[in-house]
Amino acid sequence: MVTLERSWDAQRPVDLRRTLGGLVRGSGDPVHRLDPVEGFRWACRTPDGDGTLALRAAAGVVHAQAWGPGAAWLLHRVPRLLGAGDDWSALGDLPGVLAELLRRHPGMRLPSTGRVLDSLVPAILEQRVTGMEARRSWRQLVYRYGTPAPGPFEQLRLPPGPGVLLDVPTWEWHRLGVDVRRQRAIRAAATVANRLEECSELSLDAAMARLQHVPGIGLWTAAETAQRAFGHPDAVSVGDFHIANVVTHFLTGRPRGTDEEMLALLAPWAGQRQRVVRLIELAGVAAPKFGPRYSPLDTRAI
Repeated sequence: MVTLERSWDAQRPVDLRRTLGGLVRGSGDPVHRLDPVEGFRWACRTPDGDGTLALRAAAGVVHAQAWGPGAAWLLHRVPRLLGAGDDWSALGDLPGVLAELLRRHPGMRLPSTGRVLDSLVPAILEQRVTGMEARRSWRQLVYRYGTPAPGPFEQLRLPPGPGVLLDVPTWEWHRLGVDVRRQRAIRAAATVANRLEECSELSLDAAMARLQHVPGIGLWTAAETAQRAFGHPDAVSVGDFHIANVVTHFLTGRPRGTDEEMLALLAPWAGQRQRVVRLIELAGVAAPKFGPRYSPLDTRAI
């Protein structure tokens, strides 16, 4: 198979792990792979066809290789994928720890894949379940209904397209551990997949609104998708099980916080709130834990 290549000089540090790590759904993700030695690999259904992208970065220069009918589209997308034009200087004054984190990690940017369904489906799978459960469902869905990715990486698979998602029967979703509500949301998204992919060309506000028109897609799911597909700098995951507590604890020292409290604390950085959340997550400070650990319910046994 023909290999297409390009080099992109970002003229700044490029941190593949901290920029693209949020795309990877667990260490066993068949669609995205990130390794400190081998770099980043991504199997994608592009507007031009199936493609695989491999990235390495050194001294601010990114070397990209791509395979398949979508190779040229993926190579053209590399700068935007890695946050070209993602300007963090508008953050203004930051608390000392956050300012230091920003200074120490100049290569971190918000990614922008330009592919909506690829980010939306795993976000739907993460609704109301633990990350472990969602990652297991994602792996099994891709291995069972995806296809091998073009190129030399045998472990990579393309995620199922909208037509395949619509054909997955209810009992197979059940075997994947996906309840009826999430099944319906995925089917609703697959039904209007073409309209959702158009969100990449809309304003960020219009894209968020269109995502939330889909039954089963609320603010949390739309924000999780927009952060990855569009590099949305202000999309906060309201309704997340952990983020409000982490943000509140980091900024106030209190062990718990509500979404309303989190949004009030982030208000000084309106328009940049997701960037602040990313820095807080980078600090590695977790809110205190109380009570017993949640034990996931395996819906496949019901």
